[in-house]
Amino acid sequence: METIVLASNNAHKIKEFKEILTEYNIVPMAEVGFNEDIEENGTTFVENSKIKTAAISKYLKSKNLDYMVMADDSGLCVDALNGEPGVYSARYAGEHNHQANRDKLLRVMQGVEDRSAKFVCCITLLKPTGELIVAQGEVHGTITTFEDGDTSFGFDCLFHSTELGKTFGNATAEEKNKVSHRGRAIEELKRQLGK
Repeated sequence: METIVLASNNAHKIKEFKEILTEYNIVPMAEVGFNEDIEENGTTFVENSKIKTAAISKYLKSKNLDYMVMADDSGLCVDALNGEPGVYSARYAGEHNHQANRDKLLRVMQGVEDRSAKFVCCITLLKPTGELIVAQGEVHGTITTFEDGDTSFGFDCLFHSTELGKTFGNATAEEKNKVSHRGRAIEELKRQLGK
């Protein structure tokens, strides 16, 4: 089984990738000794994802490790906010605070009629040969006016999925994986890998 080093130590994200990309041994970056903070200063999901794969690939080469590297960048894009929070989703209200991010979104969306939004995910996979694969996925829905469901992860309890007819906060992992932006991006990645 081929190993892919995932540019993340986020337990939710690692679990999601392992559940969908079962043909590969998914290893979080900490397991190969990479613990540096990667500055995501790109202006698009693709740029940020590429920055992460490049940083870890460089580290692996310095250790003579020949693994594929995968990174994703994802976020919530709200139509009425011109695509915000977008690439700044995780730090929308400051430093990676899920509750503060949701509170800010609910505040800025007060009284806004158009509540349409989408989650976008861009995955890049960099092979040791230098070949880069880019895959994207989206899921559409609306922003609720209150938190509904599990509040432990990002904007899930504020995002009402059109396809599921409920918030991601109320969806099972299996339901979410079937329609989620990350799930779709992973499926597109698998297609490009011929898996």
